Amino acid sequence: MAEHPPPLLIAGTPVHERLLGRLPQLSKAVIEGILRQVPYYRQLPPEEVDGDIRQVVRESLRTIAAALREQRLPEPPELAWFAESAVRRAEEGIPLDMVLDAYHVGLHEGWRLITADAAPEDAAGLRRTTDLALGCLRALTSAVTSAYNEQLRAMYSQDQGNRHLLLSALLSGDGAEAAAERAGVRLPAGFLVLALRIGEHEDERGDEGGGERGDAQAGEHAADIRSGIAARRKLRRLQAEAGRFTDAPVLSRLDAGEGVVLLPEGRDEAAWWPEVRALVRRMGEAAGAALTAGVCHAAPREVPRAAERAKEITEVVRVTDRPPGPYRLTDVLLDYQLSRTTDASPELAALLRPLADRPELLATLHTHMTGGLNRRATAAALHVHPNTVDYRLRRVAVLTGLDTTTSAHLPLIAAALTAFATPEHRPL
Repeated sequence: MAEHPPPLLIAGTPVHERLLGRLPQLSKAVIEGILRQVPYYRQLPPEEVDGDIRQVVRESLRTIAAALREQRLPEPPELAWFAESAVRRAEEGIPLDMVLDAYHVGLHEGWRLITADAAPEDAAGLRRTTDLALGCLRALTSAVTSAYNEQLRAMYSQDQGNRHLLLSALLSGDGAEAAAERAGVRLPAGFLVLALRIGEHEDERGDEGGGERGDAQAGEHAADIRSGIAARRKLRRLQAEAGRFTDAPVLSRLDAGEGVVLLPEGRDEAAWWPEVRALVRRMGEAAGAALTAGVCHAAPREVPRAAERAKEITEVVRVTDRPPGPYRLTDVLLDYQLSRTTDASPELAALLRPLADRPELLATLHTHMTGGLNRRATAAALHVHPNTVDYRLRRVAVLTGLDTTTSAHLPLIAAALTAFATPEHRPL
């Protein structure tokens, strides 16, 4: 093992030991300095600042400490982690100049803190350590810039564009074979078509206040940036998880609230359904958001109708207030059928017209029907006394003529609730 050269000292202590020994305090101070001096970073989601950005600062300080201990510049393997971080920043749409500014500010803040008590006799050591620190900064920013730009090229590459064209062709039912050939992929025997309804990550809601800037308009702009970055981070994690489902290319088109994913899949339902259930759970966990998926299986030529049906399934899940998760048509058969437009649909919805201005009665009826007609469970779900449930259901019966204690009324009530929850059926 090669011996390290004599340590570089400040105030009698090796500089690398000063860095590593105060790593938590220095990391905190550097992050505070970045947030103070790089306004864009104040607009990032808290999850990102407390997670990725804090980790970048710690790894940067460790890398510089190693360079100072061994008095040499970082090697390419040591820079790989920073390149991966830069790829994520590119995917999130954070401007490169802001990323580089944060590195420069971070080094300046850290260096200012660990050299604060340097004495005149430390001048020679300071010159050498400053040269090494600046060399580290150059190596870091070079790796970051290269990876960031490479990711931008990949995001807008011809290959990626061809895959988007293939997805469009499959969804439209026009020219999928030719699009697959251009994309360099072979069409599988079948696709799992997932229509997604994607909830908000907590950082998308954010704080719309002006913060330190105190300017309402600037605060709204900052909130928009924070929300947009949080949404892109959410979708990146979701897409990455979907991509692990298979070695074949996964096609997707997502925005912050919804999207469609095509997973190559040629097996029968008994084989893929348990895996899809687990996949949707993992995708939701990775995204940090509630995720509902309508799921259909289709041959390539049947993808347009499958995508339409999967989206209809997702809408049925929404209007019937089912919990997030994956759903097939067989999971929502009755409500799917009841949500179809027929001559009876407006009349069914009209049965609940008297409750349109009584949301507490409508909520009680819906909760009671979906909760197995258990008054105590209904009361617990609504945070009211069971006697209140009884009173409200009696009022429903008086206003609508629909009585939950009459078994013959129950199918009609269920049909009316589904029709009323479907916007195009709802009476004016």
